[in-house]
Amino acid sequence: MVQVKEIFTSIQGEGPYVGYKQLFIRLCGCNLKCSYCDTEFGSDKFKEYSVQELIDICNKNPDCHSVSLTGGEPLLHTDFIKEFGCKCNLLIYLETNGTLSNKLREVIDYITYISADIKLPSATGLKPMWEEHEEFFEVSSQKELFAKVVFDKNINDFEIHKISHLCKKYDIELVLQPMMRGKLPVINSGFMQEVLNKCLKIHTKTRLIPQVHKFIDVI
Repeated sequence: MVQVKEIFTSIQGEGPYVGYKQLFIRLCGCNLKCSYCDTEFGSDKFKEYSVQELIDICNKNPDCHSVSLTGGEPLLHTDFIKEFGCKCNLLIYLETNGTLSNKLREVIDYITYISADIKLPSATGLKPMWEEHEEFFEVSSQKELFAKVVFDKNINDFEIHKISHLCKKYDIELVLQPMMRGKLPVINSGFMQEVLNKCLKIHTKTRLIPQVHKFIDVI
């Protein structure tokens, strides 16, 4: 059994697969507590599912591009992912905070796509995790991987340098994602363009993609 916050179908609203229909399984629990996190995990706000129950739900949604295991942090549930991955008829799209490389090693054979965050101290309020992210990319670069970076007005040139060179080293796409408040970014378009241009000078595989699902008002 695994604790699930919610299950729903919608479009992917973030990153290079934006617009694809996905089945989202939001698992409970996280090893981090980012200041901008908008997911509420109360002790009584989940439902337990067996692997077979979730497989049955996947089988009812064959038109989905993939099943997104999101959270929270899905890699806290490696035993579930192993069993689920053996039986699932949909491709697995892992949305992760990109800090648990040892956990990823346990399940990487079952994953097709990896959306890995790079957590900026200026945005999260957390300590720097550059080493954790690099170790994670070392493991995950064998898969279809991209990095997603939430940023606000406090992003600095040191962080821009670090994220750009890290993604360039592993030749992965860097997706800049402006922090949102409701349906609107917390920063103006001029600043977004400035950050994008600074990254592009270092790493040409950089894109600016806001959370599209919020603009069009879908879950």
